[in-house]
Amino acid sequence: MSKASPDTAANPLPYETTIMVRDTCLCLHVQRAARAVARRFDEALRPLDLTNGQFSLLMSLNRPEPAPMRQVASLLAMDRTTLTANLKPLERRGLLKIETDADDRRSKHLTLTRAGRDLMVQAMPIWTATHAVLDRMVTATGLDELRTDLRALS
Repeated sequence: MSKASPDTAANPLPYETTIMVRDTCLCLHVQRAARAVARRFDEALRPLDLTNGQFSLLMSLNRPEPAPMRQVASLLAMDRTTLTANLKPLERRGLLKIETDADDRRSKHLTLTRAGRDLMVQAMPIWTATHAVLDRMVTATGLDELRTDLRALS
């Protein structure tokens, strides 16, 4: 008794389809690129005990007024539950404060602390150097066009 090949008529999804998806799937390519870029920034920021996500979160709080949690969640494309989970370790480290809105007790406002600002000052040269390396890697298209296209997708 011989086993049927996975590419026989019994399999309506031939291997060639897998190759076609591998080579053309925008979602796959964006995910792979995002993971590779995230790993580079994670490695670069490791001496500061920061991940790329924490860097982005803290940077989103660098503003003149406390940031409404809803706006931060939207900017980072996170739901509020995920944002809350990501805030907790940074709050424990004293890098940010979470305050309840005086007018609407359901709303929270986020503020960088002095320690958070100091850490971001240390992180910026690392971010800048890492970003410069990545910018040099993107040569097939203009970086501004790539950023515009990625924003359009989000």
